[in-house]
Amino acid sequence: MPKRDENRRVDPAWLNSNFPCMMACPAHTNAGRYVALIAEGRYEEAYRLAREPNPLASICGRVCAHPCETACRRGAIDQPISIRALKRFLTERHGPESKRPVDVNEGRAQNRLPYKVAVVGAGPVGLSAAHDLALMGYSVTIFEAAPVAGGMLYLGVPEYRLPRDVVEAQVREILATGDITLKLNTAAGRDFAIGELRRDFDAVLLAVGAHKSRDLSIPGVDLDGVHKGIDFLLNVNLGYQFTIGKKVIVIGGGNVAMDVARSAAREVVRQHTEGVEHQEPAQENVEAVATKEMMDISLSALRLGAREVHLVCLEKREEMPAALEEIAEAEEEGIILHPGLGPKRLVGENGRLTGLEALKTKWVFDQTGRFNPAFYENSETILDCDTVIMAIGQAPRLDFLTPDDGVEISRRGLIAVNPETLMTSADGVFAGGDCVFGPRLIIDSVADGKRAAVGIDEFLRGRRHPDPVVSVEVLERHSMPSYLLDLIRQPIPTLPLERRTGITEVEMVLDEEAAQIEAQRCLHCWVNTIFEGNLEDGSLCILCGGCVDVCPENCLELVSLDRFQFEPEVVEQLVANEALLNVELDDVKAEELGVVAGSVMLKDETRCIRCGLCAARCPVGMITMESYSLTSAEPTGLISIGALNAPFQAAENRK
Repeated sequence: MPKRDENRRVDPAWLNSNFPCMMACPAHTNAGRYVALIAEGRYEEAYRLAREPNPLASICGRVCAHPCETACRRGAIDQPISIRALKRFLTERHGPESKRPVDVNEGRAQNRLPYKVAVVGAGPVGLSAAHDLALMGYSVTIFEAAPVAGGMLYLGVPEYRLPRDVVEAQVREILATGDITLKLNTAAGRDFAIGELRRDFDAVLLAVGAHKSRDLSIPGVDLDGVHKGIDFLLNVNLGYQFTIGKKVIVIGGGNVAMDVARSAAREVVRQHTEGVEHQEPAQENVEAVATKEMMDISLSALRLGAREVHLVCLEKREEMPAALEEIAEAEEEGIILHPGLGPKRLVGENGRLTGLEALKTKWVFDQTGRFNPAFYENSETILDCDTVIMAIGQAPRLDFLTPDDGVEISRRGLIAVNPETLMTSADGVFAGGDCVFGPRLIIDSVADGKRAAVGIDEFLRGRRHPDPVVSVEVLERHSMPSYLLDLIRQPIPTLPLERRTGITEVEMVLDEEAAQIEAQRCLHCWVNTIFEGNLEDGSLCILCGGCVDVCPENCLELVSLDRFQFEPEVVEQLVANEALLNVELDDVKAEELGVVAGSVMLKDETRCIRCGLCAARCPVGMITMESYSLTSAEPTGLISIGALNAPFQAAENRK
């Protein structure tokens, strides 16, 4: 039985590379593990793994932009695992919206603490933070300006993508976590001041989102029939009357938002507090959010009775930031795309909109990659319409903040924070989400809420949250199904086109058979091939090459040491990290590399499918298959966001 040094540590860079889906998830949900449990039919266990780190799991199972799927290694072979659809499969069985809900927080809540925290905003940041703070024992009061909780989940995402009963069930579950009070119709600046919160509470979290539409600076924007995207969505989702014409044009694609993200010069930071920085929106997040807004507005316009809905964007079809499935869904439902056009002016008669004059785009980005669109001369064309909705980006409303609050605001209208703790320039005041980073994905906001909760806890109690522990399980006869690479991605069922009316949900849930087939496609990236041998009997590789011969993916190669060149900086790294690399060097000193003779086993981690054939083939037991997982050292079971940077202590067990 292999035995290893109990004090060995694990390099986080190596470990993180073996958790691509988990590391791509801002909330660090262990997607691979719960996917594997689905394949085994262990649904309740799988749900617990999916829900414990993510208090908005039921919502993310429907509308998350799933960066985990983009990172999925199966995608390099054929198509990534449908992780979001599998999460929904679990939440529909055991989430708060289901008939058999599972309380994942039972036994996790800690004893009450003598601290009170105010959260301004009941969107994903505020709800996520309140959830984690309540588990830690804090008393939390959430102040929400709208008549409903959920922020843009309720006010911005159309109901045909995210049913309101799912949002309401998720909110009820979070409010039941601990001592959380929700105050609706209570707006900052109107009903209370931040100074009052700082006086009455021990810490304050600003999580106000970005509910203001950006303006488009072209002639005609004041014509009757021209609307802003966020205003349109807010009215529709709150059930207010909104008059829409028969021929609608949506101007979008994230053009102005990308302009901000790509070309805005980074401001010189006036650091009132050490570490406080002005954040620049990430381009990929801006594009993803703008794409969702653009598609949501277009499809909502159709459902409100518009006969024609056209979409105009600067990018050519192949350059559009929208995901292919988003474009396909829009066209399937009747949206008419006009890629490669830029708005020049809005045309009207007697104060009423009659059309959009647009120019043909020559390019969107110049040779330096900067957003700098150019247009062909004399390429003007007029598109007739009676309604224009501008989906060109979002910004926060921060007029409730006063100079006395001491919260630094950038000239771009975003709150400056310490990126590690999310504390602002005002002591004890934290901020996260869109009001800090610009438009972001829902799962980013969940992660911000979790990070803010940790920052608040560390600020109030003066203690650092412990790093997670790596649990290592040595697998004895590990194998993968022989048909693994023959399995194809299961299609996500959708409502037939003729039934897509009103608020009826379009995307449906996978059935049990499809979910299990899809889950079986997972490559089990947390399992790895370890070339450490048995330290008790001193087993060493005998250079037989059997592992190389048996590998079906040709990801192993045995080569002579003299084929490698070791630069001085590489040797320095090896010397500095001797505790992490002593096994790999196999009693060879770093300084001897390039001098001594020997052989090297190379492994291409990106091609390995974790089949275990190399370990089974090794005649001297030099190769083992080991499973790695992150275990929280917190009594709540929460893994702190951003705590995955230092080498981890490895706690081993054998199976």
